[in-house]
Amino acid sequence: MSMALADRGLHPARAAAGAGGGSLESFFTGLAPDWHSRWAWDHYEATILALAHQFGLTRLCEIGGGRDPLFSPQEAQRYGLDLVVNDIDAGELALAPKGLRTARFDIAGDLSEPDIARGGYDMMVSRMVFEHVDDVERAWRNIHALLAPGGIGLAFVPTLWAPVFALNHVLPEKASRAIVHALFPARRDGGGDPKFPAFYDWCRGSRSRLAPMLNRAGFSDIHVQPFWGHGYFERMPGLRQVDDLFNRLAARTGWEFVTTYAYVVVRKER
Repeated sequence: MSMALADRGLHPARAAAGAGGGSLESFFTGLAPDWHSRWAWDHYEATILALAHQFGLTRLCEIGGGRDPLFSPQEAQRYGLDLVVNDIDAGELALAPKGLRTARFDIAGDLSEPDIARGGYDMMVSRMVFEHVDDVERAWRNIHALLAPGGIGLAFVPTLWAPVFALNHVLPEKASRAIVHALFPARRDGGGDPKFPAFYDWCRGSRSRLAPMLNRAGFSDIHVQPFWGHGYFERMPGLRQVDDLFNRLAARTGWEFVTTYAYVVVRKER
């Protein structure tokens, strides 16, 4: 993973609580992300660390981290993170690296599970999880309940209506699974990155589209960072070039209806 931002000396444990004011919008303006989703993938962990440093956050919960959390125990210690890895599936949590604390609960559930820590996290993050949640608004309400005052929620999601995800959305699960398995063998059942059913509930790359729902969940400081482009057609010459041109034009004009991915970021009021 890229730690380009972290290597500039960002270390959340060195930030005093409440340090680094400003809005999420101003934070991302200073970060100046590229339009292409390569930036989103390459800099996700570093963006988390930069947010932690900027806003003085240390208690991190990764939603749906399961077998493949963003940070190893050694990295969490290096960056001063008190990390908890969450998943709904005990089997996935059993595959998490040894040395990480885990918490089993449904982020879109009733928050009655014993592993729940209301107000116990400074930051809750997820990567390619919310498309598999069938009640995302409830998930965001739960995140609001689980965050401490001033805490930040960050979800990295694939978005509709990018053509590649729109196709996945409308195809029967059996057909979608067969296509993904053919293109990405590691995502076959029993592989290291299995495919789960996707609903794409509230998975959009437009702030205007998401803000009313996030306001209802309790958030007012909101930022949606859109990205375009993907790697699904890397082995398909011709189609790859056409798709790249389409995404370049969409990014240039800011056509948020067809974003491919987005960072959806919220901050709980103090």
